[in-house]
Amino acid sequence: MSIRIGIMGYGNLGRGVECAIRQNPDMELKAVFTRRAPETVSILTEGVPVYRAEEAEKKKDEIDVLILCGGSATDLPVQTPEYVKWFNVVDSFDTHAKIPEHFEAVDGAAKESGKVAVISAGWDPGLFSLARLYSTACLPEGENYTFWGKGVSQGHSDAVRRVAGVKDARQYTIPCQDALDAVRSGKNPQLTTREKHTRECFVVAEEGADLARIEQEIKTMPDYFADYDTTVHFISEEELKRDHSRLPHGGFVLRSGRTGREKENSYVIEYSLKLDSNPEFTSSVIVAYARAAYKMNAEGQSGCRTPFDVAPAYLSPESAADLRRKYL
Repeated sequence: MSIRIGIMGYGNLGRGVECAIRQNPDMELKAVFTRRAPETVSILTEGVPVYRAEEAEKKKDEIDVLILCGGSATDLPVQTPEYVKWFNVVDSFDTHAKIPEHFEAVDGAAKESGKVAVISAGWDPGLFSLARLYSTACLPEGENYTFWGKGVSQGHSDAVRRVAGVKDARQYTIPCQDALDAVRSGKNPQLTTREKHTRECFVVAEEGADLARIEQEIKTMPDYFADYDTTVHFISEEELKRDHSRLPHGGFVLRSGRTGREKENSYVIEYSLKLDSNPEFTSSVIVAYARAAYKMNAEGQSGCRTPFDVAPAYLSPESAADLRRKYL
């Protein structure tokens, strides 16, 4: 029996989820939900209906896992605790500072409905989070470092687009090479947020918009830009499409640690990703966690989970015996 998947939201992430489902034979796309007029949304999978978002509850018996593809700024804080009333859900909530409160909001609703919600599934938070946890557990004496980019951040780009007067935008996160080199050398530097990354925004403003206000609002935005050196470029829509249509990303998680009676032995653990398409890779991770949500709920589990709470075997369609034989 295939795992029946629904997609809520059909932007870059939703399209990526649809592509990922096509690569997982144990899954089947049953429906796409959108806030746009359904007749204006064309999807890749023939025969799959597109519904208005408001119709989702009516389809609760036809879908095993609903994958939420909205943004972390305003969509997911509302959608995840709402839709877990009717579905097992997975989201990619990526505002790190607000994950604890998002977890609490979702956990209560999921326990009440008897469903499983996996939040913050992706590569950071997600796979990078696991790399930080594993390396810290193995090297308790040390420091963690995470560098993102150079690449387009979907969440930060979405946050810029929510600023009044912004028509479209791309935000690039850029690691500071001197800081990265210092960590790789084992120097164990103490780095501020501002010393590790810069942020660069390319913004298409609406006609007549106050550019100075937009720039100031972006640069002072809490949780996104306030703690970074941020450059804002105002460009035309044609320039954005020509020069910034792709969505690459990636980054590095490193832990510099020491062992020995005198801490005489040093180590650097490094995990890295280089991604042609941020949304398509994020979607691929989310789909694996959708499988995990389905399996856990089938066992009778309910409540909110993060990638820390999901055993690796739940992510795979292969049997435990095959996993031991092929990968262990």
